[in-house]
Amino acid sequence: MTATAVISTDTTSDSTDTTSASPDLASELITAMAGLPAGHPSRAGLRDRAIEAWLPLARHLANRYAGRGEPADDLQQVAVIGLIKAVDRFDAERGIEFAGFAIPTIVGELKRHFRDRTWSIRVPRRLQELRLAITAANNTLAHQLGRSATVADIAKHLDISEEEVLEGLEGARAYNTTSLSTPTTDDGNTTLGDTIAGEDNEFELAELRVALGPALARLDEREQRIISLRFYGNLTQSEIAEQVGISQMHVSRLLTKALAKLRAQIG
Repeated sequence: MTATAVISTDTTSDSTDTTSASPDLASELITAMAGLPAGHPSRAGLRDRAIEAWLPLARHLANRYAGRGEPADDLQQVAVIGLIKAVDRFDAERGIEFAGFAIPTIVGELKRHFRDRTWSIRVPRRLQELRLAITAANNTLAHQLGRSATVADIAKHLDISEEEVLEGLEGARAYNTTSLSTPTTDDGNTTLGDTIAGEDNEFELAELRVALGPALARLDEREQRIISLRFYGNLTQSEIAEQVGISQMHVSRLLTKALAKLRAQIG
């Protein structure tokens, strides 16, 4: 009886523990699944069993990336996603063993997770990859040169410009950020967030005052006096009427006219 026939028969048994399948059985499962056409009724069951059989490999690779700031459960899930992609994309006719195909697929998924999800501030992928290249080059050059690599050393090693190296180093600062709750004084009563200024409307008012000066100068003397008494002296229209010697209704009309002129000139 062929291995495929044995595997197909076992798919109906609930007692089979594929999570602890031997390497040989795991290889047989993936080979048998890959040999079936997409619409074959046995393919879905074989696929599930193959994924379960190769879970130890995914867990092992996830553990290699533990201790880098990401929860272990998240890394396990990412590794399983990579395993599923490897199972679905595996082509036995290429003559490659499944492990040799699955390992780089799972590792690639883990690396993408760290590249895309662990940056405190989102930066372009080009800068993320440039940061990794600069880090690797810095480590290599430190061993070769016996000293810390300079920007020029890294640029020459990577065959890029010094400006690109500096750009990559600047982008790397976005990988980690400082919490706004970080104390900035010895007594801990002041945090970083306390030192950040809030919105200040006085800047907008300052610009308005600068523009208002020339506009006020274009009003006639009585209009300027009424505006000054109303908005700088905080007088009511009745009080302005007593000082200017005209009716309150006349003050209202002059005030409306003067404000219209100011709006037109400032606008």
